[in-house]
Amino acid sequence: MAINYGEKIPNNVDLASDRKLQRALESWQPNFLNWWKTMGPALPTHDVYLRTAVDVGKEGWAQFGHVAMEEYRWGVFLAERGDDRRIAFGEQKGEPVWQQVPGEYRADLQRLIVIQGDTEPASVEQQRRLGETAPSLYDLRNLFQVNVEEGRHLWAMVYLLHAYFGRNGREEAEALLQRNSGDLDSPRILGAFNEETPDWLSFFMFTYFTDRDGKYQLGTLKESAFDPLSRTCEFMLKEEAHHMFVGTTGIDRVVARTAELTREHDTEEVGPHGGIPLDVIQRYINFHYSVSLDLFGSEQSTNAANYFTAGLKGRWQEERRRDDHQLTEDTTRIDLVRDGQVTTQEVPALLALNHDLQTEYVKDCQSGLKRWNRVLEKAGIDRRLTLPHIGFNRRVGLFAEHHITPAGDLVGADVWEAGHDRWLPSAADKEHVRSLMRPVYEPGKIAGWIAPPSNGINGKPFEYEYVHLA
Repeated sequence: MAINYGEKIPNNVDLASDRKLQRALESWQPNFLNWWKTMGPALPTHDVYLRTAVDVGKEGWAQFGHVAMEEYRWGVFLAERGDDRRIAFGEQKGEPVWQQVPGEYRADLQRLIVIQGDTEPASVEQQRRLGETAPSLYDLRNLFQVNVEEGRHLWAMVYLLHAYFGRNGREEAEALLQRNSGDLDSPRILGAFNEETPDWLSFFMFTYFTDRDGKYQLGTLKESAFDPLSRTCEFMLKEEAHHMFVGTTGIDRVVARTAELTREHDTEEVGPHGGIPLDVIQRYINFHYSVSLDLFGSEQSTNAANYFTAGLKGRWQEERRRDDHQLTEDTTRIDLVRDGQVTTQEVPALLALNHDLQTEYVKDCQSGLKRWNRVLEKAGIDRRLTLPHIGFNRRVGLFAEHHITPAGDLVGADVWEAGHDRWLPSAADKEHVRSLMRPVYEPGKIAGWIAPPSNGINGKPFEYEYVHLA
């Protein structure tokens, strides 16, 4: 079904055929718009060069144009329904997927949708004031594109709650707008979404590492036997790719500018010359990577095993796996601390599904490190950036009670405290980065701590006026 932008809530789910659901979502819509005005981007704009989904197919799914953000048309878009989709894993493998929620899985599915839905507005809240210090209009536009799409992803989860979970679902949809990132009384559900995003280096790290976690979480829900959730996540993954692109290329450009300043001044101490030293970039990587690893939950999880067995949540690229997709007899090895050493242990594969997903994520994260290190190599700089050990700075999972260095050494609390500011962003690091965050709003101009992009957006040049400020 095509997306009809003539409707109050654009959608491709035939919302008009269900007047009760339509009225419920239209009742929620003003609350969403009020949330956007109070918790969305703080920088006043006239309009922004944004892409808007016009089709959910592989071709021609988005159009570009200047849009007033408060007039952006958020809606409900699901990937097209397959004619004969079957459950790909778990005890009901091979049976037809569900178009309605089975009663025995109602609470678990609702919880999965609420947790995913809670992350979407949280990131908008975390990034609320970043527009006030944008390094260029190109970057400002990318920030706002990420923001409006996170808003649409919230709509996607709210639609599922309203359409399939009755009164409880409607109450949960309201609660998604009542929690706020970092709020002491009503914080967001997951810890990483209560952290500050106070500067653009943090934003690029967030969109690289934390949005990449989102990619993998959506990928597991895309496998769900609950077909409306699967189709919702399939479309969301299209938009998530841009968010990770912003992070990947943003860090590319920070590293490139640091390398340029290093060569120009023959020193890695580029802070006095308006750059971000590689040591600081490394510490930001250490922090955002470790915080994002916590989002996968404990490496051993009976909940994840139950979700898999029931068909609620699969593995990354489930149908490409060469096994029986039930895992009742399979084992795998996980990392943990035992007898005062970091080692491995064999455990049932069903209990290690979070570890399996985390492993896929770690391999994906390495691709960014290779890119950034190629930038350094081409600049003739010997230094290399690295990912810390998976046990470093963990608050969730099997390493949460231990102190692990970035190199993977188990240490005591005294050594950890002594090395803290060498491994994680210090107060001085944060202050230096904040001191560089001065807005550049002139078309074609850019802040001195970051290199310009190699390409503009949708064939437009970097010098294009992507944002008209109010």
